[in-house]
Amino acid sequence: MDVLLMILYCAIVLGILVVIHEGGHFLAARAFGVRVTEFMVGLPGPRVGFMFKGTRFGVTAVPLGGYARVCGMEAGEESPHLAGTLAFVRERGVVKMEDVAQELGISDDEAYHALDELSEWGTIAGPHGRDKYNTYRTLSSKAACDGGSYKEGDPRPPLSDVEAFLNEERSKQYRSLPFWKRCVILLAGPGVNLLFALLVFVIVYSFVGVDATNSAGETVHIQVDPLRAIMAGLSYIGMVIMAVGQLFNPVTAAQTVSDSTSVVGIAVLSKSAAEAGLISFSMFTAMISVSLGIMNMLPIPPLDGGRFVVEIYQRIRRRNVGQTAINRLSMVGMALFMLLFVVMLNQDIQRFIFGNWG
Repeated sequence: MDVLLMILYCAIVLGILVVIHEGGHFLAARAFGVRVTEFMVGLPGPRVGFMFKGTRFGVTAVPLGGYARVCGMEAGEESPHLAGTLAFVRERGVVKMEDVAQELGISDDEAYHALDELSEWGTIAGPHGRDKYNTYRTLSSKAACDGGSYKEGDPRPPLSDVEAFLNEERSKQYRSLPFWKRCVILLAGPGVNLLFALLVFVIVYSFVGVDATNSAGETVHIQVDPLRAIMAGLSYIGMVIMAVGQLFNPVTAAQTVSDSTSVVGIAVLSKSAAEAGLISFSMFTAMISVSLGIMNMLPIPPLDGGRFVVEIYQRIRRRNVGQTAINRLSMVGMALFMLLFVVMLNQDIQRFIFGNWG
């Protein structure tokens, strides 16, 4: 029963923080007119949900983490074959990559790049899980926003001006935004995590109050003004930043990892916090939110901080980083985090299950 409660409380904490984090990206993107096709709690895969104003909200089969699919974040140069590809997809309704390549007289790779880019834009629908080949379709009439009562995969009348339609679609993409707006979208997730933590600090310390021990050893209930509560929250954020920074110092890295915890530790601690009451559980969630926000700002792809560094590099060098380079950097980053995860998981198993971690 205790294990089930640990899993439940951990899922609640991480679920809340994922929604907050991805909600930051979502709200920033929509504020700048960028299309967001999916907002999911869980890892990419089979999912259930509903459509609302062009975005599918839902939960995936593996409810760990989450993502907001902001359109136009693919790296590299734009395909020069978008207009012809879009016209052909609309004419046929359902096409395969090889058909596009043959129709336009281009290679399979070029056809795949164009189709995949239009799919990332949310202009056409990408392959479904049941598709045997690389199959792409027109969207339903509501998602395509071009009138008529069309279902997904229905042929459409020819566009009077394909380039004008593409320009309209391009304006709804992340990559069409100026540098500062792209940076706001990237940093909105971690930023909202930190703002959420500060809000909890204000509510707990200013409006609810906390019990503390005075100089006489007596327990007293105290409340502070919101400014002091915010300062306390900022002080905690600063402590977390310093702790994370010690990961990059060879002298302190091992001790910092030893003092950290994995999802197992979060599960154990979340149960203890929940049993201590709502205030304790709220403060614990706020503290994990700070850690999540700061860790996501690390300059390592595929984290938000890594994408931010790529944006700065592209701004300085005035050229885009290719998708291959982004993929390689992301693989290295994921390998580092998987190694860190395994080490901390072993620590938590030894500490919380066997009780023999020093």
